[in-house]
Amino acid sequence: MAKNLSSNVTIHVLMLFLLISRNHGMITESPSPSPQPQPSGLLPTHGITPGSLHPQECSPRCTYRCSKTAFKKPCMFFCQKCCAKCLCVPPGTYGNKQFCPCYNNWKTKRGGPKCP
Repeated sequence: MAKNLSSNVTIHVLMLFLLISRNHGMITESPSPSPQPQPSGLLPTHGITPGSLHPQECSPRCTYRCSKTAFKKPCMFFCQKCCAKCLCVPPGTYGNKQFCPCYNNWKTKRGGPKCP
């Protein structure tokens, strides 16, 4: 499972690098006459930008975010609470919180992370 998680994280990091590189002009593409296929859903592009989600989109994003944890109920509770406040859920099932500063910076009373 660790190998699968590691390769999954690697794929997400590479996709993010390509997306960021394209947006900053590091990679240029020649125009294509045919329409490009939509992403397969491995890396949702909507919801990464802080505040870009609609409240009704939180549940499916959190379901995916919490899909690999052994603690689904608390993960879903806090993920949905964080999404409702921040309108953003980080991509993937773990980490990547830098894409949602509000989600990343919301702390518990003890100073730990509030959002999964």
